[in-house]
Amino acid sequence: MSSKRPKVMGVVNVTPDSFSDGGRFLDEAAAVSHARRLIAEGADLLDLGGESTRPGSDPVSEADEIARVVPVIAAVRRDSAIPISVDTMKPAVARAAVAAGADIWNDVTALRGAPDALATAAELGCGVVLMHMQGEPRTMQDAPRYGDVVAEVADFLAERAGAAMAAGVARDRITLDPGIGFGKTLAHNLALLAGLDRIVALGFPVLLGVSRKRFVRELDPTAVEAGDRLGGSLAAALAGARAGVAMVRVHDVRETVQALTVWSAIDRS
Repeated sequence: MSSKRPKVMGVVNVTPDSFSDGGRFLDEAAAVSHARRLIAEGADLLDLGGESTRPGSDPVSEADEIARVVPVIAAVRRDSAIPISVDTMKPAVARAAVAAGADIWNDVTALRGAPDALATAAELGCGVVLMHMQGEPRTMQDAPRYGDVVAEVADFLAERAGAAMAAGVARDRITLDPGIGFGKTLAHNLALLAGLDRIVALGFPVLLGVSRKRFVRELDPTAVEAGDRLGGSLAAALAGARAGVAMVRVHDVRETVQALTVWSAIDRS
């Protein structure tokens, strides 16, 4: 348990098919404006993605993904020193993003998506986020199964951290993400949220992504639209804070910063 407020990572989806915003920020100017708004609302860092990884999503070409994210990263970097993460499975996209000013490679495949992913991460020297996902985005919600989901996710993340370090990624550049909603049922997600301390105990910073996800709707059927899931998202973020996660990845930055600030003040008292 920690009373230190987790950092808040604001999400900028430069995609036409994001589950959370339906392509509102595909246009470069709209994406840059949104990024600046998130910074003004208190984001500690930004996560930009040009390929949706929602359940059932289709792959995007390398060239299209680069064309979507690189101009936005460059524009944000010109007027802000905020750390920028690029959410991609492709080493070439990560390379282009880092060249444009990104600091972190956030990979839902935990650097398994391409043969040269580990070597590229080591060469770039950027921070890396290694996430657990059972299957792939298109199929990950097709009857996911685990024996002990917390133990299996923890073992996987420990193995991937070891592989990254063996490839030359510095230990202090590694962050782990249990992958809430990525190849998990509601029961799996709840078990992971209840067992986050076991992921934190691996000794790496942990990023928690729970914002607007489907598990909130499964618990509250009235939360049909992604924007209706703020209350559940905040509850899950606070559970992560209590367990000691280092960062939360969110769409609603202002509200999350406020909730975590109040939580931290209460805990310190």
